[in-house]
Amino acid sequence: MTHTKIIKIYLYTRFERFWHWLQAIMILFLLITGFEIHGTYTLLGYKTAVFTHNFVGLSWLVLFAFFVFWVFTTGEWRQYIPTTKKLFDVIIYYSFGIFQGKPHPVEKTPGAKHNPLQRLTYLALSALLLPVQMLTGILYYTWNTWNTWSGMGIPLAPVAMIHTFVAFMLLSFLLVHVYMTTTGHSLFSHIAGMITGWEEIYETTPIQEWELPEKRRV
Repeated sequence: MTHTKIIKIYLYTRFERFWHWLQAIMILFLLITGFEIHGTYTLLGYKTAVFTHNFVGLSWLVLFAFFVFWVFTTGEWRQYIPTTKKLFDVIIYYSFGIFQGKPHPVEKTPGAKHNPLQRLTYLALSALLLPVQMLTGILYYTWNTWNTWSGMGIPLAPVAMIHTFVAFMLLSFLLVHVYMTTTGHSLFSHIAGMITGWEEIYETTPIQEWELPEKRRV
Protein backbone atom coordinates (compact mmCIF):
# COMPACT_ATOMS: atom_id res chain seq x y z
CA MET A 1 0.00 0.00 0.00
CA THR A 2 1.33 3.49 -0.90
CA HIS A 3 0.71 6.47 1.37
CA THR A 4 0.82 10.19 0.56
CA LYS A 5 -0.08 11.92 3.83
CA ILE A 6 2.04 12.65 6.89
CA ILE A 7 1.86 10.08 9.69
CA LYS A 8 3.74 9.55 12.94
CA ILE A 9 5.69 6.40 13.79
CA TYR A 10 7.43 5.51 17.04
CA LEU A 11 11.06 5.63 15.97
CA TYR A 12 13.34 6.38 18.92
CA THR A 13 13.36 4.39 22.16
CA ARG A 14 13.75 5.99 25.59
CA PHE A 15 17.37 4.92 25.77
CA GLU A 16 18.18 6.39 22.34
CA ARG A 17 16.64 9.72 23.29
CA PHE A 18 18.37 9.73 26.67
CA TRP A 19 21.76 8.96 25.10
CA HIS A 20 21.29 11.51 22.32
CA TRP A 21 20.61 14.44 24.67
CA LEU A 22 23.16 13.37 27.27
CA GLN A 23 25.87 13.06 24.62
CA ALA A 24 24.90 16.44 23.14
CA ILE A 25 25.23 18.09 26.56
CA MET A 26 28.57 16.39 27.19
CA ILE A 27 30.00 17.41 23.82
CA LEU A 28 28.83 20.98 24.43
CA PHE A 29 30.50 21.07 27.86
CA LEU A 30 33.70 19.58 26.44
CA LEU A 31 33.81 22.16 23.65
CA ILE A 32 33.17 25.07 26.01
CA THR A 33 35.75 23.98 28.57
CA GLY A 34 38.21 22.80 25.93
CA PHE A 35 38.34 26.15 24.17
CA GLU A 36 38.69 27.91 27.51
CA ILE A 37 41.65 25.69 28.38
CA HIS A 38 43.21 26.79 25.09
CA GLY A 39 42.80 30.41 26.17
CA THR A 40 40.05 31.36 23.72
CA TYR A 41 38.07 33.08 26.49
CA THR A 42 37.58 33.08 30.25
CA LEU A 43 34.32 31.69 31.59
CA LEU A 44 34.76 29.16 34.41
CA GLY A 45 38.37 29.84 35.22
CA TYR A 46 41.28 27.69 34.05
CA LYS A 47 41.37 25.21 36.96
CA THR A 48 37.60 24.73 36.96
CA ALA A 49 37.59 24.32 33.18
CA VAL A 50 40.32 21.66 33.34
CA PHE A 51 38.57 19.74 36.13
CA THR A 52 35.19 19.91 34.36
CA HIS A 53 36.72 18.92 31.01
CA ASN A 54 38.48 15.90 32.50
CA PHE A 55 35.47 14.78 34.53
CA VAL A 56 33.01 15.05 31.63
CA GLY A 57 35.50 13.45 29.23
CA LEU A 58 36.06 10.40 31.43
CA SER A 59 32.31 10.11 32.09
CA TRP A 60 31.67 10.24 28.34
CA LEU A 61 34.18 7.46 27.78
CA VAL A 62 32.41 5.17 30.27
CA LEU A 63 28.94 5.97 28.92
CA PHE A 64 30.11 5.49 25.33
CA ALA A 65 31.20 1.96 26.27
CA PHE A 66 27.66 1.29 27.54
CA PHE A 67 26.24 2.71 24.29
CA VAL A 68 28.43 0.39 22.20
CA PHE A 69 27.28 -2.55 24.33
CA TRP A 70 23.64 -1.51 23.80
CA VAL A 71 24.09 -1.13 20.03
CA PHE A 72 25.47 -4.64 19.61
CA THR A 73 23.16 -6.43 22.07
CA THR A 74 20.00 -4.90 20.58
CA GLY A 75 21.00 -5.31 16.93
CA GLU A 76 20.85 -1.54 16.37
CA TRP A 77 24.32 -1.74 14.84
CA ARG A 78 22.54 -2.62 11.61
CA GLN A 79 21.29 0.97 11.45
CA TYR A 80 24.87 2.09 10.75
CA ILE A 81 25.76 -0.35 7.95
CA PRO A 82 26.81 1.80 4.96
CA THR A 83 24.84 1.53 1.74
CA THR A 84 25.15 3.23 -1.63
CA LYS A 85 21.48 2.64 -2.48
CA LYS A 86 19.94 6.08 -3.12
CA LEU A 87 23.06 7.74 -1.69
CA PHE A 88 23.41 9.95 -4.76
CA ASP A 89 19.69 10.81 -4.56
CA VAL A 90 20.12 11.97 -0.97
CA ILE A 91 23.17 14.09 -1.87
CA ILE A 92 21.22 15.72 -4.73
CA TYR A 93 18.29 16.33 -2.38
CA TYR A 94 20.40 18.12 0.24
CA SER A 95 22.23 20.07 -2.48
CA PHE A 96 19.20 21.21 -4.47
CA GLY A 97 15.91 19.44 -3.76
CA ILE A 98 15.55 20.59 -0.17
CA PHE A 99 15.56 24.23 -1.33
CA GLN A 100 12.88 23.46 -3.90
CA GLY A 101 10.48 21.91 -1.40
CA LYS A 102 10.86 18.40 -2.81
CA PRO A 103 10.15 15.37 -0.58
CA HIS A 104 13.05 13.46 0.92
CA PRO A 105 14.01 10.51 -1.34
CA VAL A 106 14.42 8.15 1.64
CA GLU A 107 11.80 8.16 4.39
CA LYS A 108 12.62 6.79 7.83
CA THR A 109 11.30 3.48 9.17
CA PRO A 110 12.03 1.66 12.45
CA GLY A 111 14.24 -0.71 10.48
CA ALA A 112 16.10 2.11 8.70
CA LYS A 113 16.21 5.23 10.88
CA HIS A 114 19.08 6.80 8.97
CA ASN A 115 19.34 7.61 5.27
CA PRO A 116 22.47 6.49 3.35
CA LEU A 117 24.30 9.79 3.93
CA GLN A 118 23.48 9.75 7.64
CA ARG A 119 24.74 6.18 7.93
CA LEU A 120 28.12 7.14 6.52
CA THR A 121 28.27 10.25 8.71
CA TYR A 122 27.24 8.54 11.95
CA LEU A 123 29.51 5.57 11.27
CA ALA A 124 32.49 7.88 10.71
CA LEU A 125 31.54 9.78 13.85
CA SER A 126 31.07 6.75 16.09
CA ALA A 127 33.79 4.49 14.70
CA LEU A 128 36.48 7.05 13.86
CA LEU A 129 36.17 10.60 15.22
CA LEU A 130 34.90 9.79 18.71
CA PRO A 131 37.41 6.96 19.35
CA VAL A 132 40.28 9.18 18.13
CA GLN A 133 39.07 12.04 20.33
CA MET A 134 38.75 9.77 23.36
CA LEU A 135 42.13 8.12 22.77
CA THR A 136 43.95 11.43 22.35
CA GLY A 137 42.07 12.76 25.38
CA ILE A 138 43.31 9.86 27.50
CA LEU A 139 46.87 10.29 26.18
CA TYR A 140 46.62 14.01 26.90
CA TYR A 141 45.30 13.38 30.42
CA THR A 142 47.91 10.75 31.31
CA TRP A 143 50.81 12.15 29.29
CA ASN A 144 53.14 12.73 32.26
CA THR A 145 52.63 9.17 33.46
CA TRP A 146 52.98 7.17 30.24
CA ASN A 147 55.62 9.40 28.71
CA THR A 148 57.84 9.06 31.80
CA TRP A 149 57.16 5.33 32.08
CA SER A 150 57.89 4.62 28.42
CA GLY A 151 61.06 6.73 28.43
CA MET A 152 60.40 7.59 24.79
CA GLY A 153 60.19 11.36 25.26
CA ILE A 154 57.20 11.67 22.96
CA PRO A 155 56.19 15.34 22.59
CA LEU A 156 52.70 16.37 23.68
CA ALA A 157 52.17 18.74 20.74
CA PRO A 158 51.05 16.12 18.15
CA VAL A 159 48.52 14.64 20.61
CA ALA A 160 47.19 18.10 21.44
CA MET A 161 46.95 19.09 17.77
CA ILE A 162 44.99 15.96 16.83
CA HIS A 163 42.72 16.39 19.85
CA THR A 164 42.03 20.03 18.93
CA PHE A 165 41.54 19.25 15.23
CA VAL A 166 38.94 16.58 15.98
CA ALA A 167 37.25 19.01 18.40
CA PHE A 168 36.79 21.47 15.52
CA MET A 169 35.38 18.66 13.36
CA LEU A 170 32.91 17.75 16.12
CA LEU A 171 31.93 21.41 16.41
CA SER A 172 31.31 21.53 12.65
CA PHE A 173 29.20 18.38 12.88
CA LEU A 174 27.22 19.84 15.77
CA LEU A 175 26.43 23.03 13.85
CA VAL A 176 25.35 21.11 10.75
CA HIS A 177 23.35 18.69 12.89
CA VAL A 178 21.47 21.54 14.58
CA TYR A 179 20.70 23.06 11.18
CA MET A 180 19.47 19.73 9.82
CA THR A 181 16.98 19.44 12.69
CA THR A 182 15.12 22.39 11.16
CA THR A 183 14.63 20.71 7.77
CA GLY A 184 11.79 18.37 8.70
CA HIS A 185 8.10 18.58 7.82
CA SER A 186 7.94 21.48 10.26
CA LEU A 187 10.62 23.59 11.98
CA PHE A 188 10.69 21.49 15.16
CA SER A 189 9.38 18.12 13.93
CA HIS A 190 12.79 16.41 14.12
CA ILE A 191 13.47 17.86 17.57
CA ALA A 192 10.02 16.76 18.74
CA GLY A 193 10.78 13.27 17.45
CA MET A 194 13.92 13.06 19.56
CA ILE A 195 11.95 14.23 22.61
CA THR A 196 8.84 12.07 22.30
CA GLY A 197 10.15 9.24 20.12
CA TRP A 198 7.46 9.84 17.48
CA GLU A 199 8.72 10.93 14.06
CA GLU A 200 6.66 12.42 11.23
CA ILE A 201 7.12 10.81 7.81
CA TYR A 202 5.38 10.98 4.45
CA GLU A 203 3.38 7.93 3.46
CA THR A 204 5.07 7.84 0.08
CA THR A 205 6.59 4.38 0.41
CA PRO A 206 5.07 1.02 1.35
CA ILE A 207 4.55 0.85 5.11
CA GLN A 208 4.21 -2.39 7.01
CA GLU A 209 1.48 -2.67 9.64
CA TRP A 210 4.00 -2.98 12.47
CA GLU A 211 5.44 0.40 11.46
CA LEU A 212 2.18 2.30 11.91
CA PRO A 213 1.66 4.41 15.07
CA GLU A 214 -1.06 2.21 16.53
CA LYS A 215 1.49 -0.63 16.61
CA ARG A 216 3.75 1.27 19.01
CA ARG A 217 7.20 -0.18 19.61
CA VAL A 218 8.70 0.30 23.07
